[in-house]
Amino acid sequence: MSPFNLETCARPNILALEPYRCARDDYKDDGTNVLLDANENAYGPPLPPSITGVIQPQPGLGPVIDLPGLNRYPDPHQVPLKQLLCNLRQTHVHTQKKLTPANLFVGVGSDEAIDALLRAFCRPGQDKILVCPPTYGMYSVSAQVNDVSLVKIPLLPGPDFQLDVPAILSTLSSDDGASNIKLAYFCSPGNPTGSLLSKSSIEAVLSHPTWNGVVVVDEAYIDFAPDSASLAEWVVEFPNLVVMQTLSKAFGLAGIRLGAAFTSPEIAKLLNALKAPYNVNNITSAIAEYALSPAGLEVMRANKAALLEQRDRLLREMPKIPGVGKLKGGTESNFLLYETLNKEGQPDNTVALAVYEGLAETKGVVVRFRGKEHGCLGCLRITVGTEEEMTRFLEAIKKQLEQVRGPGAQSDEEEKEKAASAVVA
Repeated sequence: MSPFNLETCARPNILALEPYRCARDDYKDDGTNVLLDANENAYGPPLPPSITGVIQPQPGLGPVIDLPGLNRYPDPHQVPLKQLLCNLRQTHVHTQKKLTPANLFVGVGSDEAIDALLRAFCRPGQDKILVCPPTYGMYSVSAQVNDVSLVKIPLLPGPDFQLDVPAILSTLSSDDGASNIKLAYFCSPGNPTGSLLSKSSIEAVLSHPTWNGVVVVDEAYIDFAPDSASLAEWVVEFPNLVVMQTLSKAFGLAGIRLGAAFTSPEIAKLLNALKAPYNVNNITSAIAEYALSPAGLEVMRANKAALLEQRDRLLREMPKIPGVGKLKGGTESNFLLYETLNKEGQPDNTVALAVYEGLAETKGVVVRFRGKEHGCLGCLRITVGTEEEMTRFLEAIKKQLEQVRGPGAQSDEEEKEKAASAVVA
């Protein structure tokens, strides 16, 4: 049984926090009320006179966006949106129990949840979080903003970058660490690794016999992993588990900034108490609710299938290009992490940086240099795009590698043999 105790893990001032009461908490608008309770502007927003009603691409199709209604504050609780997220992640693969809107916090991307968890559990200047590099950089940025120290346990080296469970468990058990490490952030599938962390590894940390802390699993890329890989519904089994997700990746909605955290009702209540009262705006919620509807899900899944085809194409074509080394990490995301090689056939940050800059500045193709991340020497992270984008990228990186490496590099056959041996099927 987990020793997790919310009353001693969370910050006392957050446990005692009385959330801000919104104007509509007492009386809801039924569409006929005269609303004089929230100091809104009854004349509405300064929009062109031609905009007199809701916007919808076609009758019955697409999200309904009420632009004239933007003079009213949005729903502070977002229960319909939360229910749609529950419907999406309730697979009954990991539990037979039921997810409900009480298990959810929604906010401005996953980043709001990352920061909210730090503010809820970590005392500035005293507590710590555990991270496993290479990983998403916002964990450390948010920790620094909140004056929270980092404990780093690198992912295991190798093709799929898994958790070093013995080292993590030992660290959480140590006298000088366990009392102050309040959160453990795990990215699955990892960024920049693209590897799905094993369920058994996460369970081992959740079930630590003495650690009183919260495991946070960031599943931003989970829809590109095998079906039912998400552990979101598992939060009903573990009171110390938070699973973060976003609509920015597979749903293609980075611009609306909508993220979610699945967790126990008790932790969700804390996060909802400390958030800004109207953190999800009307336009975001309308678009998100449509994206999570059957029609929206059908489009998302079709787009995802197209991206997975191009991901498979990159896996076939990249090893054929001289100067491209091993595939690092996994293939459970919408990006791939590849080494770039110098003339001697070794991964090289100088080469990777020159290729990165040359692609952007001379060929109009922008990828991400990740060579300074732990275990990612000489690596570029390539986001999977459309067929046309991938064709342009493959042509561009081949030319750029030729220009950067110059004459005297290893032969094509030697390069192909080295790279092909590392391709993950």
